[in-house]
Amino acid sequence: MPSPKAKNPGRGSGSPVLGSSSNGRYEFMSLTKPLNRSSVPPPLLLQRQGSDPTTARLRVSESPTRRRGSSSSTGSASGQGPPPPEEDGLRLNPSFVRVALSSLLAIDLWMSKRLGVCACEDSSWGSVRPLMKLIEISGHGIPWLAGTAYCLYKSDSAAGQEVMLNLFMGLLLDLLLVGIVKAVVRRRRPAHNRMDMFATFSVDRYSFPSGHATRAAMCGRFLLAHLVLAAPLRVLVLLWAALVGLSRVMLGRHNVTDVMFGFWMGYCQYNLVEMLWISPQTLQGLLGQLA
Repeated sequence: MPSPKAKNPGRGSGSPVLGSSSNGRYEFMSLTKPLNRSSVPPPLLLQRQGSDPTTARLRVSESPTRRRGSSSSTGSASGQGPPPPEEDGLRLNPSFVRVALSSLLAIDLWMSKRLGVCACEDSSWGSVRPLMKLIEISGHGIPWLAGTAYCLYKSDSAAGQEVMLNLFMGLLLDLLLVGIVKAVVRRRRPAHNRMDMFATFSVDRYSFPSGHATRAAMCGRFLLAHLVLAAPLRVLVLLWAALVGLSRVMLGRHNVTDVMFGFWMGYCQYNLVEMLWISPQTLQGLLGQLA
């Protein structure tokens, strides 16, 4: 059956497009009306875009989405998986903070090993090792606790007893805080250290922080603040605290960062002791409550 011809093709708002209806007849459809894509065959859709079906199919095959799909399928067929996303590639790169910490740790270990000149008798400064061990004992907790308890017992004035009591409480606080930090961090002592220290305990096998350094810093500030000392004695107190920290590195007991953090921790511990200062009135009240 011959198809009807379009009359006045230029009339209307758009060029007519041939479409097939459900009864087998051909109808004219205007391009200005909304096009029902489900009822129009694919060739007509391609013609509406201004290209023939062959060109349109070539364009679809050359689209970026199809090219990506074909490349991924080709890669999977050849045994190579798809390239990793950009965020996965960034995760493989170490962060700046991690690189900085690793560099500081390497410098710390290098300096500690170079300064450990008294770690053994056959070291470069092995002859000074007995003197360094004497300074080590002077900063140990047991002599300080025993000496403070003796002075507290022998003191006749209330002011002296108050000072010695708070120093004794500060020493106990120092032992507690250093033990907690060592148990949490658990940094091993330097490899060149000899475990021949005086009166060690369970947490003393760990290195961070230096308990001698914390004690030297706290006791040094305490003595300078609460004891009336002449200028030469004040200089000797500062020199003693510095030598205690230096001896820890020279004997190979600690790394440099252990001593530096220990000085800072002891400095802050003195502030805590001042905040928790126990006066004779407060002590008598506490003893009365306990009685």
